[in-house]
Amino acid sequence: MSFAAPPTVDHGSARRPANRNGDLAKTLRAARERLAMRGEIGPRFTRELLVQHAAALKAAAFVLPLPVMATGFGLSVFLGPVPAALWTLVALGCYLALVATARRFGSEPIPDEGLARWRGLFLTGHAMTGLCWVYLAALDPAGFPGREFGIFQFTVLFVVIASTAMISFTLKAVVPVTFALAAVFLGLGLAGEPNAVHIAMTGILIAAVAFFSLVSEILRRSALRGFVHRAEKDELIAELETARVISDEARRRAEDANLAKSRFLATMSHELRTPLNAILGFSEVMSGEMLGPLGSDTYRSYVRDIHSSGQHLLGLINEILDLSRIEAGQFNLNEEAVELVAIAKECLGVVRIKAEAKGLRVRGAFEQDLPALWADERAVRQIILNLLSNAVKFTPRGGEIVVSVGWTAGAGQYVSVKDDGPGIAEAEIPIVLSTFGQGSVAMKSAEQGTGLGLPIVQALVRLHNGEFQLRSKLREGTESIAIFPQSRVLEVMPALDDPRWAAE
Repeated sequence: MSFAAPPTVDHGSARRPANRNGDLAKTLRAARERLAMRGEIGPRFTRELLVQHAAALKAAAFVLPLPVMATGFGLSVFLGPVPAALWTLVALGCYLALVATARRFGSEPIPDEGLARWRGLFLTGHAMTGLCWVYLAALDPAGFPGREFGIFQFTVLFVVIASTAMISFTLKAVVPVTFALAAVFLGLGLAGEPNAVHIAMTGILIAAVAFFSLVSEILRRSALRGFVHRAEKDELIAELETARVISDEARRRAEDANLAKSRFLATMSHELRTPLNAILGFSEVMSGEMLGPLGSDTYRSYVRDIHSSGQHLLGLINEILDLSRIEAGQFNLNEEAVELVAIAKECLGVVRIKAEAKGLRVRGAFEQDLPALWADERAVRQIILNLLSNAVKFTPRGGEIVVSVGWTAGAGQYVSVKDDGPGIAEAEIPIVLSTFGQGSVAMKSAEQGTGLGLPIVQALVRLHNGEFQLRSKLREGTESIAIFPQSRVLEVMPALDDPRWAAE
């Protein structure tokens, strides 16, 4: 007797998901701690904010020169072409340096320790551009005739403050760093200013610096919350995915182990039955005293016990092997046309002697002229015998067992075994239907079973595409119903000598 080598198991692969799961749990806890932090953020989200800031600057690289060039053209009207050209060149150079810094930021790997330096570089670049706007803010509109320069100054500074806040909000304090000095010069210009319109516009610009600083900070915090929530969601999804993979792997291994067990038992039929048949055969020879008298009543009693125990063990082995073959997919149905009523009557005859010896009444209720069923006769007989054996086993003396065969509402056929025994509690029905499961009545009974009869019935009915139902109430009895579908009921064809055929 030889056995196939068991499949090798990669224990390392089992450990790797567990380690990964632990790493993800630590990362998740870190994300939650960062979410709860006040005032500071970790390097991961600082990096993401800087990346988004750099991306915004690079995307706006062709837009940023427009307000500078428009302002330079306006300054040429009020100051002349030479100062305006110099201012435009300096301002464009500052914005070009800021965009170049953004491009360089994304072109090289940056350690966490270097993020603060890059943030300082960005703020320095914005401060340099702010100095260009300080020059515009420092110009006194009173030195120019009319109100045109004051309106020009107000419009340009307001647009630049708002656009900077919208483009660079992911960089903390970008608006105050860029325009705080310009706001100071605007405030200084209000001293001794008699023009109410100019005072109002200057006040609006100073308020705009504060307002857009607040708006920029709100947008930055909103973006930060979005990053944190997205990171937490991604980590939760990764953790759930890892847990699913581990669960699938565990389920696969459990299924493989169960299948290996079923295959092992299914192939052990000969090895288990051969020595048991020898025990039964020799015990029968000794019980019949074929080779001479045993000489002692005690020995005779021992031989009868050996034979009885051997038969019980053989029945148990047969049930285990049947269920194992079904689970291993090695139970092949030998299908043919069978008469359900005829098989039920045969099974009644088998159990009737044992039932009457126990004082039970057994009767059948069969519908007439049922057509044949396309099924495995041995499997159908085992279904009915298992149900009858259970009923006889647990029905008390004086009880009644009724076997019914008939049509279902869906034009299928059914076999029902009903008794008036102690019944099964509703909560115990799933236990009774499970492999080796036994209810409290079976536990207390002196005639306990193996807990395999009903699972075998379920499996055999399922192989026939049918349905098994177990209905029971305490102190009222139990009804077990095996239902075969309509697809297995054979049509009744008229005989060739039928007068209807002869007329044709």
